[in-house]
Parts: sequence; C-alpha cells; structure tokens
Amino acid sequence: MPKILLVEDNEMNRDMLSRRLERKGFQIVVALDGAEGVTMAQTENPDLILMDMSLPVLDGWQATQQLKSMPSTQTIPIIGFSAHAMAGDREKGINAGCDDYDTKPVEFARLLGKIQALLTKYVTN
Repeated sequence: MPKILLVEDNEMNRDMLSRRLERKGFQIVVALDGAEGVTMAQTENPDLILMDMSLPVLDGWQATQQLKSMPSTQTIPIIGFSAHAMAGDREKGINAGCDDYDTKPVEFARLLGKIQALLTKYVTN
C-alpha cells in the first residue's frame, strides 16, 4: 500500500483528500504546515508527497526546496497544489522542485491520475 504524505493546513481539504485517497488504497499521513511536512517526510519515508503551497510556518515552495536538497528525501515525488492558478504558478512549483503541480479546488480524478503516474515512474514496490 503506497504511503502519501499530505501537507495541508485546511481541515476541510485535508479531510476530503485523506478519505478519498484512503478509499483508493493509499495510506495517508498528514502534516499541518511546511516545517512539519519536512520533518515527517524524513521520518515517515512516504512514497509521494502532496504539498499545499500556501502553508503556515514554512510555505510549500520552501518546504519543497528543502526536501529536494536533502539526500534522504530528494527522490520522493512531490505534487504541489494551490488555489493560486495564476500564470507562472505551475512553473514556480516545478522550479521549486515539484514533480507535478495541480490547482484547487482539486479535481480528484485528475489528481489521482497524476499520483498514479508518478508512483509508477518513481516507486518500485
């Protein structure tokens, strides 16, 4: 069962994504801010990270940069997501180290496709 670290500060988004992903067979661990996300990525060793970009303490851009700079976490695929759908946000996410990027509100089928594609590409279970 693939493990996903969900880094999301909004309780409704966190609850909805966690429940839907668990129903699809994923194990979900949750971090409430970017700093906690960095720590949990090191301790939980997830197969994939869903990273909200607008987070307290340490935003998703900085958390992603930190994760991609550490040998222990740099190969974990990260999907950044945000309610900000302005031109350049996807590129900013990719430049920060995200392997893919999506927008909120989350279109679950599209997000699930991105998760499955990255797990197929990066995770050998």
